Amino acid sequence: MKKRNQAAIVAMLAAGVMLVPANRMWAQAKKPVHHAPMKKKSDAVSTEQLQQLKQELEGEINALKGQLADRDAQLQQAQSAAAAAQQAAAKAEAAANDQQQAASENASTVNTLNQTVANLKASQQEVATKLDTTKKSMQQMIEHPDAIHFKGITLSPTGSFIAAETDYRSAATGGGLNTAFGAVPLANSDAAQMSEFNGTGRQSRLALTATGKTKNMTMTGYYEMDWLGTGITSNNNQSNSYVLRQRQLWVRAALNSGWKFTGGQMWSLAAETTQGLTNGSEILPGTIDPQYEAGFVWTRQYGFRVTKDFGRKFFLGASAEDPQILLAGNGLPSNLLVGSAGTPGGLYNPTANYSFNVAPDFVIKAAWEPGWGHWELFEINRFFRDRVYPNAASKSATGAYNDSTFSAGIGGGFRAPLADKKISIGLKGLWGQGMGRYGSSTIADITLRPDGQIAPLRTLSALSTLEFFPNSRTYIYLNYGGDYVGRRYFGSEGYGSPLTNMSGCTTQPVPGGPFSPSAPANCGGNTKNINEFTAGYWYYFYKGPMGGLRQGIQYSYFTRNLWSGMGGVTNPSGGAQGTDNTLFTSFRYYFP
Repeated sequence: MKKRNQAAIVAMLAAGVMLVPANRMWAQAKKPVHHAPMKKKSDAVSTEQLQQLKQELEGEINALKGQLADRDAQLQQAQSAAAAAQQAAAKAEAAANDQQQAASENASTVNTLNQTVANLKASQQEVATKLDTTKKSMQQMIEHPDAIHFKGITLSPTGSFIAAETDYRSAATGGGLNTAFGAVPLANSDAAQMSEFNGTGRQSRLALTATGKTKNMTMTGYYEMDWLGTGITSNNNQSNSYVLRQRQLWVRAALNSGWKFTGGQMWSLAAETTQGLTNGSEILPGTIDPQYEAGFVWTRQYGFRVTKDFGRKFFLGASAEDPQILLAGNGLPSNLLVGSAGTPGGLYNPTANYSFNVAPDFVIKAAWEPGWGHWELFEINRFFRDRVYPNAASKSATGAYNDSTFSAGIGGGFRAPLADKKISIGLKGLWGQGMGRYGSSTIADITLRPDGQIAPLRTLSALSTLEFFPNSRTYIYLNYGGDYVGRRYFGSEGYGSPLTNMSGCTTQPVPGGPFSPSAPANCGGNTKNINEFTAGYWYYFYKGPMGGLRQGIQYSYFTRNLWSGMGGVTNPSGGAQGTDNTLFTSFRYYFP
């Protein structure tokens, strides 16, 4: 701006220089010229005078021209100076604008740099925080890994535990930690007069889950084992070495669409679950007893199941499962073939019986999770078969034929939380014909008619549960359940016949040897029902990233009632009865 003002002043000075000579010339041009009065011829100016005057005028004119030329030169010079000054001013203004723009750009650049620096600092802090978190996470994974990663799959031992457990029974059963509900001794049997105590670590369990994910599905393999199996040479004499037992061994393909395909040895689809119909979410009675609870509906056997998840609210599934027939009754005919003991050279136990099954058991199940609780409804379809020899008495196979029978059962149940999930209630049952092996007491599925044909038995299994969760470490449970088998008899033959001799039920027998306790003679009634009441708790001394240290105590009271028959038995059930009081303890360490 200062340079612009200087240029204006120079221009004004140049204009002033030009105007001064011009005004002077204008004044001289207007000045009157005084001539001498012309005289008459006698007074005429001489030629010399005119010539002199002319010379004087020409001198003055030339002088004026010189002055004008000087003034023109000065004006030209002034104009040139003014133009130069104006040009300099323009350049100065342009330079000033450039400097102002450069300063503005510099300021913007500085602001950008400052913001970049600030962002870099924040980014560095974020990266440092992430690195610290990642470091801690990696250190946690190294020191306390939740799983093992192997060639794209995840391996986890969660579900494994080491157990130290005992059982005490007021009436001996000779079964160890596992309660054989159908062998609860009658009141006047030899075993009922003695108590028993056992201690073992055989229920310790090892589990391994392998999980692999693809774009469209999740594949899972699961293996679970313990030492509750018994081999031919297993005993308690010294080493107490028992065989490794397969509990579960299955594989599952879970598609993103909600379909799941599972095959292998697993809990039956009839067993209660808590997450739709998903394997591994089965909810079992919280007992220490590995036979669980009378009235609990379950099997653990081969199966292939297909399930579908509809919006995580409704679930539908079907399975084909390995069958087996439980045959019982009095006075049964022998002119038939149901199965055989394990064949030498085969893979079945030669001391156990296996039925020749015509088809698998089929289970269809639906589950709802409407927002409060888990609700189930299911059906079991079974097929029984034997081969009948009507002329067996004459040692002839003439007329032999296969007799097949279909039976079905229907079941359902629910489990729901109360009091802000501090309490849980549950009820489940199964009713039908030929469903005995699905009740925890495994009493009987069928009996036989006098001609050898199959007669399915009507059965009922039911279990009620009340659970308390006062805090994250304590779990208290109360269960009451039972298994019932109805009568089906043909005169004195069949199951639960009232013609059975029960006169010796009140008389204690003499044992058959030091290791052979006896049941009362003439007390052969078939089991009517087995009921169990259980109360117990579990408490975690520690539950955290290192796993869990858990202690529990369970008390169970059993009653086993026989169908009444002929004789002087006067107990409330109308038949012979056996009771047992059992106390279990457990001390376990669970893998994290």
